[in-house]
Amino acid sequence: MRDVKPLLLDTDFPQISRGRLSTLQMNLGYLCNLSCSHCHVNAGPNRTELMTRETMVTALQFADKYQLENLDLTGGSPEMNPDFRWLVEEARKQGLHVMDRCNPTILVEPGYEETAEFLAEQQVEVIASLPCFLEDNVDAQRGKGVFTASIKALQKLNALGYGQADSRLILNLVFNPQGMALPAPQLQLEASYRTFLSEHFGLQFNQLFTITNMPIQRFGAVLLAKGQFDEYMHLLKRSHQPENLAQVMCKSLISVDWQGYVYDCDFNQMLDMPISGNSTHLDQLLEQMPAEMPISVADHCYGCTAGQGSSCTGVLTAGIE
Repeated sequence: MRDVKPLLLDTDFPQISRGRLSTLQMNLGYLCNLSCSHCHVNAGPNRTELMTRETMVTALQFADKYQLENLDLTGGSPEMNPDFRWLVEEARKQGLHVMDRCNPTILVEPGYEETAEFLAEQQVEVIASLPCFLEDNVDAQRGKGVFTASIKALQKLNALGYGQADSRLILNLVFNPQGMALPAPQLQLEASYRTFLSEHFGLQFNQLFTITNMPIQRFGAVLLAKGQFDEYMHLLKRSHQPENLAQVMCKSLISVDWQGYVYDCDFNQMLDMPISGNSTHLDQLLEQMPAEMPISVADHCYGCTAGQGSSCTGVLTAGIE
């Protein structure tokens, strides 16, 4: 796979600074039951990298010491980490709000059938990837049969109370565009999702998050192979909205990789761009948090500020709907 990092580092992206830290995003490993074409992590069934319980303990100590509010679990499929349940239980005991960035098909995979019940029991917010409400589009991006399995899993979550108007169990969906395009306006797309999924499958959910595809890892390599990398970067840059800089996720979040090393965001993690430009382990920040931690930027950051803006929780409030 060709490395896109050298193409991204020579950047004119504006420098930004971190505000109050509220969220620790933890990548529990690159193991996943799918190999999606847009995956910026390059996750898949043959990946072996998994976070250890020792690193999880350090993360929980960090969250407690700095009075964080949210634990954002991602992967791969985070549920495939053998210590996933232990981590969730301990985090909830600490009063942390836990978010599971869930590939919904994992909830109906053999060996994981009771995961949905566990998530409901722990009142975990589920953020489930469903890149389209049309079967052909989803299967083209994620693999044959993924749409059907995803619908089955989402119906299972609904039956447990997720996404229902009178429930505290939050189910949000995630849309990624196919190919070289920015997401459609989030509110309009959410309305289309809501109508179609309700009428055809009886599905309910809380919100739809639209997330721009980042030109890194698997998607970046595809762009290079097709000779479309420069064209896509031009799209991101000409769509840049300076107003979105105030709301980018790295201002309130730090990302921890499966080994415990710290980054400004999940995307920087995949480009091996450590926080403040220096290799820093969570252990070090647990001992002492620097007064200043400049955010490392490169050209891929335009993916977060293009158009409506894009973050782990969908469009940015300063963006254009």
